[in-house]
Amino acid sequence: MTRSVGTLTRADLAETINRKMGLSRAESLALVESILTHMCEAMAKGENVKISGFGSFVLRDKKKRIGRNPKTGVEVPITPRRVMTFRASQLFKDRITEG
Repeated sequence: MTRSVGTLTRADLAETINRKMGLSRAESLALVESILTHMCEAMAKGENVKISGFGSFVLRDKKKRIGRNPKTGVEVPITPRRVMTFRASQLFKDRITEG
């Protein structure tokens, strides 16, 4: 496998699909791209993405607030923005901690 140390890539996912499902490399990569595109489009529309047994990608809208520059202590306004968080499912957490 051509896996980078410590990083799982799109190519790694496609390679796994290729080996386990028997799809061609091109079909496997297209499948990975299709899934990621679908997830991105859903989140761009404001939808959360939940993958059972894995976790949820959750969107939150943060309001405008005042922050502080840690170096100088000067207050600065922080603009409103949307952030994404990932919440691992309990099954996923259990798998990781068994390690």
